[in-house]
Amino acid sequence: MRPAPLHEALADGPEGGQAFWLTADDGVQLRVAHWGGPGLHGTVLLFPGRTEYIEKYGRAATDLRARGYGVATIDWRGQGLAQRVHENRLVGHVLEFCDYQRDVAAMMDHVRAAGLPEPYFLLAHSMGGCIGLRSLFDGLPVKAAVFSAPMWGIMMAPALRPVAKGLAAISGALGIADKMVPGQSAETYVKRAPFEGNTLTHDPDMFAYMQAQVAGVPDLALGAATLRWLNEALVEMRALEKLPAPDYPCLAFLGTDEAIVEPGPIRARMASWPGGELQILQDARHEVMMELPPIRTRVFDAATALFDAYR
Repeated sequence: MRPAPLHEALADGPEGGQAFWLTADDGVQLRVAHWGGPGLHGTVLLFPGRTEYIEKYGRAATDLRARGYGVATIDWRGQGLAQRVHENRLVGHVLEFCDYQRDVAAMMDHVRAAGLPEPYFLLAHSMGGCIGLRSLFDGLPVKAAVFSAPMWGIMMAPALRPVAKGLAAISGALGIADKMVPGQSAETYVKRAPFEGNTLTHDPDMFAYMQAQVAGVPDLALGAATLRWLNEALVEMRALEKLPAPDYPCLAFLGTDEAIVEPGPIRARMASWPGGELQILQDARHEVMMELPPIRTRVFDAATALFDAYR
């Protein structure tokens, strides 16, 4: 195992965190980290969203560790300190959405090699929820799954939806697939957006936490997605929508103030998931694990209650 940097002061996670470089089977370099400790009930596989990175989940690891669970998480290809796959490192890109499953496989190889305690559980946020759902269909070895504002649809203005989908679909033929989605910025959201009216959280401390991370280590930052990323994501979400719920106990969270992922597909998926539960969080924005303390407490208590029932 090759040690990788873990910016512990910015992560504000539990003591004893470790990070390592991994190589996916197509040669892309990734970064994985885990927080362990004595007497753990199991390990939570935390799948981050688009633009995110390991350090962003240090406080979540603290919350999970306090409830008896270790955490392993990852920088997906193209973000965090993983190898970027676009010539402009500030732009999010992927060649095929299924490439993220290569990252999952590399992460699981590491989790097993590191001897992280079983059983394993999935906690997946936003884009990580799309990756995580596919992983469940592929047999991810977890006992239960929790989704935080999963990206099973992307919020778009109704008038722009057909234009965006059409442009994304033909971008390859037009030779513009590696261009940014129109109207987006290469500057990462928390650097350019004020706290007032932001789409992520009502908690000013958590917003400042994210701002300090990308200010302290600019290489963590990521901005706009490319048209190719958008098309690959839309194709994957349509494919997943056609599949029946996988056979795992499941809980999902959705805030009433959600403005990034589309609520409709989340409601539909969870309504058709046998034994699945959707909890609607009043006055919560997209980052339900980084919301005001009462919301965070509810999320981590409910998630680990599900995990407790299947360990």
